[in-house]
Amino acid sequence: MPAFKRKRGGQNRVDKKAKKVKFVPNDSDVLEGDEQQKTNEVTIPPPVSMGKWTNKERVLIFSSRGINFRTRHLMQDLRTMMPHSKADTKMDRKDKLFVVNEVCEIKNCNKCLFFEAKKKQDLYMWISNSPHGPSAKFLVQNIHTLAELKMTGNCLKGSRPLLSFDPVSAIAPIFIGCSIFLFQTFSTPRYHPKSQPFVDHVFTFTIADNRIWFRNYQIIEEDASLVEIGPRFVLQLIKIFQGSFGGPTLYENPGFKSPNMHRREMRLAAAARVREKQMVKDVLKMKRTEAKEDLVTDITADVFMTPAEEKPVHIETEAPEPKMPNKKKYKAFKRQRMARR
Repeated sequence: MPAFKRKRGGQNRVDKKAKKVKFVPNDSDVLEGDEQQKTNEVTIPPPVSMGKWTNKERVLIFSSRGINFRTRHLMQDLRTMMPHSKADTKMDRKDKLFVVNEVCEIKNCNKCLFFEAKKKQDLYMWISNSPHGPSAKFLVQNIHTLAELKMTGNCLKGSRPLLSFDPVSAIAPIFIGCSIFLFQTFSTPRYHPKSQPFVDHVFTFTIADNRIWFRNYQIIEEDASLVEIGPRFVLQLIKIFQGSFGGPTLYENPGFKSPNMHRREMRLAAAARVREKQMVKDVLKMKRTEAKEDLVTDITADVFMTPAEEKPVHIETEAPEPKMPNKKKYKAFKRQRMARR
């Protein structure tokens, strides 16, 4: 017997040609439905910032090949803090620095933070206005990243920072140019799509020992106190160029000393200390040898010596008489020895 096939719809199958019935509710039911709809209605608040994004500053942050892990983490921290930044792959060391302008043009960026590594131990940072300039070259020292510091401060990702500059930067003309570079690069544009409309941290640029010390602090709402977040690094200005990554030199730091020269001076100082120690050892050795010679030939040894009387020289012409041995001397000893036996 063939198996029974159940039709779709079963017993409650409805004819397709049948008309749909529309139920008309009473007036009281309509009023209750409207009130329930108003209570369940969710209102979406308008955005906090209703302004227009006009400052289209974009910063390209990337580096050359040969950087270490600390520099890579520092770049990642800067990209996290700066929502208006973009990233790119590492540039080959054989390429000229003018290629960076083409990379900025491809990425649609008008500012650039380029980290250049040399000898796998020296790090230089270029801040440039692409493609027409000017640009500045800094030596980066004392790098401490977010993962390394583990500070207690924290801030919202993408929030706009306050920028605080040392009062000395308003007096010294060279630091005025540096502060303009840093302000245009590190400040997040207002109403940027990736930024948050909050201000909860501050970037400080302090000048000490002719260097720029960067710090990032959290602003606590209760008492407006500052708690450090990180990262931190120190910038030493080398040169300011008229063009982007080159051109005529507008300023050169006279107090700058290259890392190669600094390491050479350290080696020379260490070698001088070793030579000085060796000279001290040689002098001590000479003093010890001279002291031994003086003890052998003492000048004061003849002070208390008295001259002896001269005796006449007696020459014997005859041989001396032989002495007879004393035999009695040994007999008594022999008798005593025999008696003991």
